[in-house]
Amino acid sequence: MLVLILGGITFSHAQTKSDSLAIRQAALDYIESQHQPDSAQMARCLHPRLVKRTFWKYPRQQREYLRESHADEMVLLAASYNIKGDKFPPNPRKEVILLDVSSNTASVKLYADEWIDYMHLVKLNNEWKIVNVLWQFKDANRHQ
Repeated sequence: MLVLILGGITFSHAQTKSDSLAIRQAALDYIESQHQPDSAQMARCLHPRLVKRTFWKYPRQQREYLRESHADEMVLLAASYNIKGDKFPPNPRKEVILLDVSSNTASVKLYADEWIDYMHLVKLNNEWKIVNVLWQFKDANRHQ
């Protein structure tokens, strides 16, 4: 019986406290670099081959499609998105939930004011970098 129970368990490398902190910091760098415009902070957390995706709708045609952004666009966005300081509330929400962490990969969910972001991170050269983001507005009707 014990063999059957243990046979179904998959063992992976345990996450370390430093990995968990680094993963969380990468997700915070992603959103905080937009709160206080900081392109260097955004660049620090992204892998150069990052792809960020969401669904979007053409209102007139009622047709949906997948919209993409890349690392270079996100770095530029971080430098300019909140330049006037009017895009976020005084105390913006930034809740990071570690969904899964393995030795070199992680999945994270970020709640940030009007957005929900799912992120995949990879550990390369002992640094955690965001490689994929799938996001949506909390109100999916805003995707137009």
